Amino acid sequence: MFGLFKKKSEKEMLMAEYKKLMEESFRLSTINRTESDQKAAEASALLEKIDLMS
Repeated sequence: MFGLFKKKSEKEMLMAEYKKLMEESFRLSTINRTESDQKAAEASALLEKIDLMS
């Protein structure tokens, strides 16, 4: 209840974006492999940025 209005940290927001990109990449993997690879590359770059923050 006390965490209801707590803002997400930058790392938490980046992790949510990473998760969204990976889900999109997985969804596209059966439809369009090129777009799937592009989303996976974006997610990988985001993960490197998250690692540098830690």
